[in-house]
Amino acid sequence: MNALIVEDSVTLCAIYESYLSGIGLNINAVTTLSEAKNAVLRSRPDCVLLDIELPDGNGLDLLADLEALEPRPITIVMTGHGSEWAERALAKGAADFLAKPFDSIRLRVTVQNAMRRKELNDRIDSLSDQRDRLGGLVGGSPVMRGVYDAVERIAATDGTVLITGESGTGKELAARTVHSLSARGQEPFIVLDCAAISGAAVERELFGEIPRGGSVGWLHSGLIERANGGILFLDEISELDYAAQSLFLRFLESGTFRSLGSDTDTEANVRVIAATNRDPLEEVRAGRLREDLYYRLQVFPVRLPALRERLDDLPLLVSTILEPLLARTRKTLNPLSEGVLRRLSAYAWPGNIRQLENLLQWVVIMLVGNDVTVEIIDRAIVQFDNSTERAAPTKSTPVDNTPKHNEIRPLWLVEREAIEAAVEASDGNVNRAATLLEVAPSTIYRKMQAWTDEKNDQ
Repeated sequence: MNALIVEDSVTLCAIYESYLSGIGLNINAVTTLSEAKNAVLRSRPDCVLLDIELPDGNGLDLLADLEALEPRPITIVMTGHGSEWAERALAKGAADFLAKPFDSIRLRVTVQNAMRRKELNDRIDSLSDQRDRLGGLVGGSPVMRGVYDAVERIAATDGTVLITGESGTGKELAARTVHSLSARGQEPFIVLDCAAISGAAVERELFGEIPRGGSVGWLHSGLIERANGGILFLDEISELDYAAQSLFLRFLESGTFRSLGSDTDTEANVRVIAATNRDPLEEVRAGRLREDLYYRLQVFPVRLPALRERLDDLPLLVSTILEPLLARTRKTLNPLSEGVLRRLSAYAWPGNIRQLENLLQWVVIMLVGNDVTVEIIDRAIVQFDNSTERAAPTKSTPVDNTPKHNEIRPLWLVEREAIEAAVEASDGNVNRAATLLEVAPSTIYRKMQAWTDEKNDQ
C-alpha cells in the first residue's frame, strides 16, 4: 500500500518512517497542506497519517480532498490537542486518531489495523461489484446472483455446458463470461449459429475440408479446428441438422473428428457450450434434438431468467445500456423519474434485454430535450411490442359473411380456443405459439394462469 505522512516536522517524518519500516508500505512524507494536496492527487495514497497543525493551514481541510478519491484512503489523524480535535476529525471521515506523543508500537499497531480494514473493505467492494455484474452479465437480483455463482463454478471446470433461456436473455454473454473466467480465457471463442446454416453445409462448417489425395492444407478450416484449445459455442443447438448431431456427438465422446476428404481422425481440445431458447426436453420429445446429445450436453446446465423474472434489475440495466448510447450520440439525459421506471417495470418484456436495448436506442434517437417521459416510453413500447395489432384492412369484393345469431360464440371462448389450438400446434411451446398468434408470450401465460385459477375456484 501507498502511505502519505503529513507532518510539519521533518524530524518527526523521519521518525515515523523508521517506525513503519518493514510492514509493507511505500511511504511518502510532506510538511505542508499544499504539498499534501498535490501528493494526494499524484500518488493516490491508501493510508494517510495526518497532522492537524500545519504551517499553511489546518490538516482537517485535507479530508475533503481525500473524500473525493475512489477508493477513499484510510486516514489516521495525529493530534496533541486532546479529544476535541479527534472528535472533529472522526466526524469528518477520519478512521482513527493518535494522541501525541506516541511510541513505535502504538503507531505500527494503529497503521496495521487500518491496512487490514482497508483490505477487507476493498474485498467487500470487489465482491459487491461482482455480484452486480459478472463479465457482460448485469443485475444484482437474487436470481442473477444464482446465475453468477453457477457461471463461476462452471468456469472452474472443463465439461460441456447447456444454457437455456428465452431469446434476448443473454445466453451468448453467459457463454463468453464462462470463457473469460476459465483457464481457456486467452484461447479462441468460436460461435456457430445452428439456425443460420443448412444441413448440407454443417459437416463442412464444423469439421472442415482438406484436399483429397494427400495434398497438404485446408480447403476450408472447420470451426472445431479454429476453436482448438478454446471454446466452441453452438447457439440454438436444437436447430442443428439431425444427421450432423450424430457426428457432433461422436466428437464430444471421443475428442476426435474427421474432416471431409480425410481418411484419418484428428484430435481437438475444445470445450463445448451450447444454448437454446426452447425447452430441450420438448425438442427431444418432438424428435428435433437427439436424446443422447442432450444428456451429453447437459453436464452443466444454466438457465438464464427472463427479464420479467428480475424486474429489480431494470434500473441498473437501463443505466448500463444508456451509458454507451449517450456517449455515441453525444446526448445527455436527466435521471429517469419514478413514473418512467414504474412504467418500464409494468411491461412484460417478451423480447427481454434485447428488446430493452432496442427500445432505449429508439428513445435516445427520437427524444427531443433531456427528459424521458412516460408518454415516449409508451410510444417506444408500441414500436417494439410484437403483440401490437399491425394488420391493415384489405379491400375485397363485399360478401355477406354475417353469422347467424345461433352461430355467434362468446369472444372469450374464441380466444381460448385459438390459444389452445396454437399451443397444441406448437407441441406445447408457448413462445412458438405466441409467434403464430402474433402476441407476447406473457399474454398466453397470463391467460392460461387465469383459466387455471378459475378452475381451482370452481
